[in-house]
Amino acid sequence: MSQNRPWIEHYVPGTRTEIPPIQYKHLPDMVRYVAQQFGPRKAFTQCMPNGMDATLTYGRVDELSDHFAAYLREVAGLAGGDRVAVQLPNCLVYPVVAFGVLKAGCVLVNTNPLYTPAEMTHQFSDSGARALVILDMFADRLPGVLPRTKVETVVLASIAELFSPFRRLLIKTVLKRIKKQIPRATIAHTPFPAALKAGAAAAARAKVPAYVAHVDLDDSAALQYTGGTTGVSKGAELTHRNLLANTMQLEEVSKHFLNSGDETVLTALPFYHIFALTVNLLLFYKLGGHDVVVPSPRPITNLKKAWAKYPVTWFTGVNTLFNSLLNEEWFRAAPPKSLVTSLAGGMALHSSVAARWKDVTGTPVVEGYGLTETSPVVTFNPIGGMVKDGTIGVPLPSTEVKLLGDSGAEVGTDEPGELLVRGPQVMKGYWQRPDETAKVLDADGWLRTGDIATMDDDGYFRIVDRKKDMVLVSGFNVYPNEVEEVIAQLAEVAEVGVIGVPDDRTGEAVKAIVVKKNPSLTADEVIQHCREQLTPYKVPRHVEFRAELPKTAVGKILRKDLREPAAEPVKAAV
Repeated sequence: MSQNRPWIEHYVPGTRTEIPPIQYKHLPDMVRYVAQQFGPRKAFTQCMPNGMDATLTYGRVDELSDHFAAYLREVAGLAGGDRVAVQLPNCLVYPVVAFGVLKAGCVLVNTNPLYTPAEMTHQFSDSGARALVILDMFADRLPGVLPRTKVETVVLASIAELFSPFRRLLIKTVLKRIKKQIPRATIAHTPFPAALKAGAAAAARAKVPAYVAHVDLDDSAALQYTGGTTGVSKGAELTHRNLLANTMQLEEVSKHFLNSGDETVLTALPFYHIFALTVNLLLFYKLGGHDVVVPSPRPITNLKKAWAKYPVTWFTGVNTLFNSLLNEEWFRAAPPKSLVTSLAGGMALHSSVAARWKDVTGTPVVEGYGLTETSPVVTFNPIGGMVKDGTIGVPLPSTEVKLLGDSGAEVGTDEPGELLVRGPQVMKGYWQRPDETAKVLDADGWLRTGDIATMDDDGYFRIVDRKKDMVLVSGFNVYPNEVEEVIAQLAEVAEVGVIGVPDDRTGEAVKAIVVKKNPSLTADEVIQHCREQLTPYKVPRHVEFRAELPKTAVGKILRKDLREPAAEPVKAAV
């Protein structure tokens, strides 16, 4: 054992310290291989809040994703390497589309369905996406977005897609006629069923596997947008190797507790988020598991039927999701009987929540740590091994971690330093941003995370400070620069600084500190303006007015000083 890798001693016996060479040529190769293994097994079940559901087998997912790949290449005219934006919640359409994009030799661009037109425009333009698959509920945002992008093909999908005809009609009718949630689509588009039909006809003539004949492990598979460790949202370029390696790393550390083909995972976290993409979609697909997907966990009662109907053995979540379930009488009264382990990531897991979860369910929550740039998992608390509350655990196999102090030298045990990581899961770089890539990724493959951590004698890591400026709201990154830019658009604002403040419900909440240009400006006006421009979790929950903001000698706002209360602040909480 290397002297600076004490964590290896705490791997569960039988866990390899290095993962073996990747056996697949690329992700589509894995998808096909697994489908051949588990063809008739249930792969994905979509469960609606009322318990109505629909299921796809492994063989059916493989077949339909072939059809969608053929649609993209033969009908939509895309070429290998073209980017395809996918703006979908959890549903049966998602794996078909995601795997179809990869089988077409294209690059998956995951997009939050809740994004505003401004956020959509930035991501579609930056990625250069030529095609978009979007839920029909959000079609009314497109007229103002598409003209400013390169998107040529739009596919509209319903949340009821791939259900039986009667159930599909029932769900669509309720959403459109009763709940009025489906706007009229005024842009040119292809309905998802029509795209699949055209793709099936094209696939009968084309050789779909040939689309990826020239794709290798180091080609890009996905662009996952993030603020990274600095500034504006940019695409972390994740390769087939990155995603397959992280999947294999996770399989290695959990293999003693996973029964291939017999696991049921409940997916409440969105597939478009890197945590669920790798853990819920790729890992449990590779294992032949049954993935029960819920379109949205809000309100939390949306999960009630799924917990009751299926023998869930694994569950993934963030601290706020675990906490919300524990606050539900129905969950406490009838906790899941088949649950083995839950996995926590995205934000710090509170020790009190972990303890309550163990008390209610009789099973542990295993906390890990990762970044979008690392596909995402870097460390984990060993499943079945020594779990240290309040830590992010130990590095995965084939993963190197070191902590550097301000001088650039490695720090000692229990001394804080910036966490750097190197391994096969570390991204290729930021999409078309070499300068930003150079700031965080060196020539030797070490990624600077911007997080400050300590390591104890056992090799367990503990996060001391999150990234200097990032705000983590329910597991989602909020970058102050973006919120500040929106608020600064108000003519009544002279200056603004944005920070994160503790919040019992979401871990952190966004707070804006504003210097008024117009004395009549109110907190409500600031918040309403933000609601028109930003996804809800990015909107400030608190607004404070001050006479001035602390700055450096060159005029840069000191966010660390913003966290100190002003002498006589004027506050407004929302």
